[in-house]
Amino acid sequence: MTYDPYNPKQGDPYGQQPGQPYGQQPGQPYGAPQYPYGYPPQPKPQQNAILALVLSCVGFVTCGITAIVGVIFGHIAMGKIKRGEEDGRGLALAGLIVGYVVIVGWVLYFVFIVFLIGIGLNQNTY
Repeated sequence: MTYDPYNPKQGDPYGQQPGQPYGQQPGQPYGAPQYPYGYPPQPKPQQNAILALVLSCVGFVTCGITAIVGVIFGHIAMGKIKRGEEDGRGLALAGLIVGYVVIVGWVLYFVFIVFLIGIGLNQNTY
């Protein structure tokens, strides 16, 4: 008797059970992920990236002081992401961008205020 690949009721010459996909153990559902020791990998924390974004956004209100801390946390997060210790590259990058924009905005605002005060002091009032 020869093997007919188009007959599903005939057994597989390699010992695979009929109706079972290749590489799956009997009784295991089709497409079940194969993880070592039976557990899926745990998601990596994104704490520094989240802190970077939150502190940078709060910097709009707090004169940019927390934006400086947000930029620091953003750089810490990017370093951990490069080493593979943490996920959340998008959050860290957004925290860095928002933080730098807030810091530059507040610095320009303070320079403008100092400029206006300087103009006001140079006015000769009679």
